[in-house]
Amino acid sequence: MPLTPEEPQIPESAQGPRVAPAAGRTAPTPRPVPGPRSAATPRPGTPGRSPVRPAPPAQRPHHTPASPAVPAPAGRKGTEATSVVQLQLIPATAEGAVDAADEAVDLLLDSGQAPGGILVLTTGEQHPWAAHELSFGEAAYWAQHDAGDDVFFARTANADRCASRSVVVVAVNGELDEAAARALSGLRERAGALLIVCGDPQKINSVLGAAV
Repeated sequence: MPLTPEEPQIPESAQGPRVAPAAGRTAPTPRPVPGPRSAATPRPGTPGRSPVRPAPPAQRPHHTPASPAVPAPAGRKGTEATSVVQLQLIPATAEGAVDAADEAVDLLLDSGQAPGGILVLTTGEQHPWAAHELSFGEAAYWAQHDAGDDVFFARTANADRCASRSVVVVAVNGELDEAAARALSGLRERAGALLIVCGDPQKINSVLGAAV
């Protein structure tokens, strides 16, 4: 039966390519491109370390937080002399004294204290950074002290060899024997603005002879 003009029939294969509805398409989701990571203050056990220096071999376990507030001396960054040295005590065990001192240094640096204005001393074993740097020889170790452009770590037994800095942080990580007590009582002369002592409050107060 002939087809009438009103009823054309076009083979399905001749109807042209089919276009999927736009709603059916799934546009690829762009992945976020991570930007550069913020440069965290390298703390190989210590804040303010130069990136060219090797980090200490192992990271110490985090200790129970001590005092969260370690105020930095406003406007005192090693260039301004002052006759009044602030004294602050951070309670800590002998095992946690070094970690408490590191956290105090972190807060000082975050508040704007110049790295070269901070001296960290230990009454017992060497700070891990000092022990690591001494492995390269005492000459190189003390050369970093003489440069005075970064946080420096030493023992109270060597405090007389260290130049005065704006802030002195002491970690009482050993017994306060006569030598350590004598060194601790004389450290106010090494601190230009702030002396922070991390350790047993009762023992420290008995050495310093004043309540903190």
